[in-house]
Amino acid sequence: MKKILSNYKATIILLVAIIVGCIVGLIFKEKATILSPLGDLFLNLLLVIIVPLIFLNITTAISKMKQPKRLGKIILSIVGIFVITSLVAVLVGFLSTYFVKLVKPEDGEKIKAQLEQTTDSEESSEDEDMTIADRTVKLVSVNDFSKLFSRDNIIALLIFSIIVGIAINMSGEKAEPFRKVLESANDVMTNIVKIIMYYAPIGLGCYMASFIGSFGSSIAVGYLKTFVIYLVVAIAFYFIVYTIYAFIAGGKTGVKAFWKNIFPATITALGTCSSAACIPVNIETAKKIGVSDDIAETTIPLGTSFHKDGSIIGSMFKIMFLVCLFGTNVGTASGIFTILGVALLANLLITAVPIGGGTISEMLIISMLGFPVAALPILTIIATIIDAPATVLNVVGDDASSMMVARIVDGKNWNKTKD
Repeated sequence: MKKILSNYKATIILLVAIIVGCIVGLIFKEKATILSPLGDLFLNLLLVIIVPLIFLNITTAISKMKQPKRLGKIILSIVGIFVITSLVAVLVGFLSTYFVKLVKPEDGEKIKAQLEQTTDSEESSEDEDMTIADRTVKLVSVNDFSKLFSRDNIIALLIFSIIVGIAINMSGEKAEPFRKVLESANDVMTNIVKIIMYYAPIGLGCYMASFIGSFGSSIAVGYLKTFVIYLVVAIAFYFIVYTIYAFIAGGKTGVKAFWKNIFPATITALGTCSSAACIPVNIETAKKIGVSDDIAETTIPLGTSFHKDGSIIGSMFKIMFLVCLFGTNVGTASGIFTILGVALLANLLITAVPIGGGTISEMLIISMLGFPVAALPILTIIATIIDAPATVLNVVGDDASSMMVARIVDGKNWNKTKD
């Protein structure tokens, strides 16, 4: 119990701070806006670290990637399964939120105006006359090196970081001094994030108090509704979807083996609230289910970085929360495909980031969908309240995926040797 409380300590403190902030906002109403500067300070600290966080994390992560010593069939199967299951997750997240108003949009315009006042970004009138091709070029590139290091050009920075990481790999030993400098800087950035997060309970608590004090209780009810709906969806996904995956992989024998062995991984996920911390027990779980060693030892680590069902569903909840809040119209086919694509992109490309990946993912959502950057704490709060069930889906989903990879690579009798 002490270990579980220790692992959840930061999350518990954040949740308590958020709840206290909600209560203060409900009691003192507009008077609670006096706490706004303390919340703005936390937002500013987050925004300051976004650019170096993206560059250092993505670049070092790519530069350290080694060529997997596995059969090409295993890698191709893993990629295929991850793509398919990620599509299932994003569709479940979309259907779970599309017909439900997570938050009332009555105050949407007022809230949007308030949030935009805290940002200094400027919209160019020329954007209205741009073609789709021009917009795409502007999104993925800049015409001056200095512009890369601006939070207004997140996608361009992301692409540049990937290119630098690949270039470091291509340079081999000659790039080792540069790689070490970046890794050292990344380690420093990790500790900067930790220092800022010490202030997170105060910052988020004051932010919530000011926010609810200004806009009423509907936003707090929205957070509660979001958590309850996500929890119900996560439980249903856990029992129904993963049973289906196990059956596809191994029939009744696969289902039996999956549910016989999956609970240690589930409990570890709940106890640690960390996908990375679950890698050892998850690999062991996959092997006990019957997955061969090479597939288990390849699928689980890759899945920890690039395959997260819970996070993808969570991204849809974050997006639809903002959609409801700002009254955004997503009723068209293009609007639906856009939010589905953003939810996938925010996870499949960003979840490999070891530190601060959640913040980068949320900034990607905000920038690509055109929401004000001041909405970042809103997504941070949602990420906090759904963290535990999301981690369970992230972890268990990798075991289910490893079973389907085994079915493709080793054939229908893959699990006969380890019943």
